[in-house]
Amino acid sequence: MSKLSAGVLLYRARGGVVEVLIAHPGGPFWARKDDGVWSIPKGEYAHGDDPWVAAQREFSEEIGLPVPAGPRIDFGPHKQPSGKVVTAFGVHGDLDITDAHSNTFAMEWPKGSGTVREFPEVDRVGWFSVAQARTKLLKGQRVFLDRLMMHSGVAGLSEGT
Repeated sequence: MSKLSAGVLLYRARGGVVEVLIAHPGGPFWARKDDGVWSIPKGEYAHGDDPWVAAQREFSEEIGLPVPAGPRIDFGPHKQPSGKVVTAFGVHGDLDITDAHSNTFAMEWPKGSGTVREFPEVDRVGWFSVAQARTKLLKGQRVFLDRLMMHSGVAGLSEGT
């Protein structure tokens, strides 16, 4: 059975350009990587669980703030190259990310040292135009940008540069 993950792609319009909120993974492996490694705030959930409930929970864990109230778009599931199935929801809203903070995870670092350190699951978040997000996001999640831009709620708005 495939692993399941659910997330929220928060979006807003600024000056006729659609912007999305995405997250950079924390930990030493990702520290020097940028393009192609960002993600929508998301996380795993169990078969039979409600993906919308999971998406909200994971957003709050990774951003440290609740999902803003706003119109929701169900983008449906998409199988990632890893085989994981991600179900994403677009939510129209704005969010001040000044106080964003992530939960943490523990891992041995440096590997083989016997020292266990805590790292944030997400080390930074940012608002990006859809065009910028196409470069930043993991390849398998870019489909959610396409689904967002096809939605009637953003018709006529630009992806930006």
